[in-house]
Amino acid sequence: MSYAAAALLHVRESPVVVVAEGFANLTPGSVVKWAIDTFDKDDKKILVVGILIFLCVTFAVLGRLARTRWWAAMVGYGVLAGVAVVAVLAKPTPSLIDFAPVVVGLLFWIVALAVLAEWLRRWEMVAEADDPAVEPMHTRRNFFVVAGATAGFAAFGGLLGRLAGSARRRAEESRRLLRLEGVTAPDVPNGASFGIDNVSAWQTPSEDFYLIDTAFIKPTIEPADWQLRIHGMVDREITLTYQDLVSRGITQDWITLNCVSNEVGGDLIGNAWWSGVLLAPILAEVGVHADADAVLQTSEDGWTCGTPLAELRDRSRNAMLAVAMNGEPLPIEHGFPVRTIVPGLYGYVSATKWVVDMEVTRFDQIDAYWTGKGWSERGPVKIASKIEVPSNGDEVPAGKVVVAGVAWLQHTGISGVEVQVDGGAWQPARLATTPNTDTWVQWRTELDLDEGEHQIRVRATDRRGNVQTGAIADVLPDGATGWHSIDINAKA
Repeated sequence: MSYAAAALLHVRESPVVVVAEGFANLTPGSVVKWAIDTFDKDDKKILVVGILIFLCVTFAVLGRLARTRWWAAMVGYGVLAGVAVVAVLAKPTPSLIDFAPVVVGLLFWIVALAVLAEWLRRWEMVAEADDPAVEPMHTRRNFFVVAGATAGFAAFGGLLGRLAGSARRRAEESRRLLRLEGVTAPDVPNGASFGIDNVSAWQTPSEDFYLIDTAFIKPTIEPADWQLRIHGMVDREITLTYQDLVSRGITQDWITLNCVSNEVGGDLIGNAWWSGVLLAPILAEVGVHADADAVLQTSEDGWTCGTPLAELRDRSRNAMLAVAMNGEPLPIEHGFPVRTIVPGLYGYVSATKWVVDMEVTRFDQIDAYWTGKGWSERGPVKIASKIEVPSNGDEVPAGKVVVAGVAWLQHTGISGVEVQVDGGAWQPARLATTPNTDTWVQWRTELDLDEGEHQIRVRATDRRGNVQTGAIADVLPDGATGWHSIDINAKA
């Protein structure tokens, strides 16, 4: 019934979801990283299922307690509801309506327990009385009827919640009908792809683009309801509507995004054609104070990140409020209707989906979501490269072997890629073309391999002459480093 109440009152999170989000917020960063690495995009589903299983076991225990100590069951229900209340209070801007699903759920638990306990008590009294004038079957039947009715009522509440939870359907319909002037379909640049099978395509399809966020239920905002407040250390606070934003003119470019949690050789990276409105002119319009050095971004679900102000104001960097991805309005999972894109920064300090608030501030005055869990403050992307062909463990014919992959360092660019076989000399690879410095670049080479087992490594050099380090570092606190390597077996 709490789920139905949340849907009917347009509260985004039911109590189970708000507790799951609160649990995730309090979880140490190393545990969050382990969950992402282990369960990938299913980590949130697994947490919710775990909470539901815990609730089922707890309700069964409280039900048994209620047979002899009804007050103990009431205390247990109170504790469960109290946890949900604390989780709601921990949200950035809780309102009274956010507590309604918790209250409805608690009342339903109490009433259901009272009714079922009363009929169970009658059944047991009749059975113990051993009175031939009273039919135990009749009392037992009544108990199961009441239990079935209670379960049916709960199921009806769930169905009602499903029917009432039309926010996503409305948002999807708004997205489908949205027409954005100035947004064009992507056109892969000539020479950007070598066309080698199993090398990452130049353009990552939206449905295949990696997803990392903390939202258990994706926010669903219609463009007509979206607003962005820009305030804090500024001369003039402004609030932008969606129409205000897109009327400023659309800029478009190819930009690669990669997650700070991406291991060496990992796949938490993608390249897309992003369309949006540049942030630098908007920040110039509000008049940023000279002593400000950060922008605290907040998404509709309360997630926060601290972004270096200099990168947002840099007119040579395509920091934007993105409204489209690969020529179409943003998918809901990727931040519809508006998200932030800042080339050259990891997403945990820049790429805010469903962004609704930007506070110009200072780093020494804020504590954002991931930096509060041990990640570094500013999060510049590190130079990286990986081998995609062949794959680790492959068997290949001895002789000429094509080796290929991608390399990246957004907002600086890649000037060269080299490969090494069995610890020997580094050999240059050929680079494909790129339209700017904010994208990955494909590379390829041919190696003459003798029969036997071989280890191949790759490293990149950026356009400033810096060579990718071979020092191995974990993703925490500011991104992984090291040379990606594969082991293959060449056979005659």
